Amino acid sequence: MGGAAQLIDVRPIAGEDRAWADARAAERWDGVVARRGELIELAGLAGFVAYLDDERAGLLTYAIRGDACEVTTLESMRESQGVGRALLDAARAAAEQAGCSRLWLITTDDNVRALAVYQRWGMDLVALRHGAVDEARRTVKPSIPERNEHGVPIAHELELELRLS
Repeated sequence: MGGAAQLIDVRPIAGEDRAWADARAAERWDGVVARRGELIELAGLAGFVAYLDDERAGLLTYAIRGDACEVTTLESMRESQGVGRALLDAARAAAEQAGCSRLWLITTDDNVRALAVYQRWGMDLVALRHGAVDEARRTVKPSIPERNEHGVPIAHELELELRLS
């Protein structure tokens, strides 16, 4: 049936991973993400890189503000292998260590695969911002595509959170 489970090595962004993470953010998101009507600069943010078979397999960046930790980006280059979950686990540990009461993120309405991952992991959907992506495209980041790679419209923001003890 399956082979041995692969070990995912999750490391804080440092050294060579910093240059790679910043380049990846520039390539994937033009170096910024738009959410709640504002832009978040990604270069230099704290985060984690996941390794699988000694190759980079995922990236998560986050920002701690007050008692909340926002996951600003999450990308798995090896889907269905636990990379996203391992990165989220690392972010939760960092948030708890920093004394945060909330771990949260925003995704878009087209991103149903990620939505399922977040909900299985334990996050709750706490807000729908109808038309927020359309507005961001008009006001702060015109490069946001109108449709994803599958032709699904990208129009709304979904906010998810995990309450921490």
